[in-house]
Amino acid sequence: MLETIPEVFPEAVYQRCTVHFYRNIFSVTPRNKIKTVAMMLRAIHAQENKETAREKARQVAAKLQEMKLGSASRKLQDGIEETLTYMNFPVQYWSRIRTNNTIERVNREIKRRTRAIGAFPDGQSALMLVCARLRHVAGTQWGTRKYLNMDHLFRLEEGALSDILVG
Repeated sequence: MLETIPEVFPEAVYQRCTVHFYRNIFSVTPRNKIKTVAMMLRAIHAQENKETAREKARQVAAKLQEMKLGSASRKLQDGIEETLTYMNFPVQYWSRIRTNNTIERVNREIKRRTRAIGAFPDGQSALMLVCARLRHVAGTQWGTRKYLNMDHLFRLEEGALSDILVG
């Protein structure tokens, strides 16, 4: 799927969910060291900008190597850049876009409904149920609540365009 995104949306950027990234690293970390590693990982994403986060990631990777956690260090080095994409956006969005909680919430709601039904006669009936649930979510207060104030992004985009026109 990640390979096809640039084909359909060439200007899109990919933000990997930090929680899932942490879980992948924990999968190769001994149980007795998970709390320590978790604190180290959180320190990376607590940095004030992308460059300091990268530097902290290098330090954490070295520390993981010292702790004899080579595979965790490799996973960190291979995937850290995907988890820092949110730092390209204004700070007020960071807490909202560094995870995919919103999408997961919708998926849990769909799973809850489909499990209640059990077996479907065909794929079309399952699709109809999912679409009905998505229509309900979009039509309720939960679906109409403003998750991000896009004005900041529009101003950021206008500033970039004016820089191009002036320069």
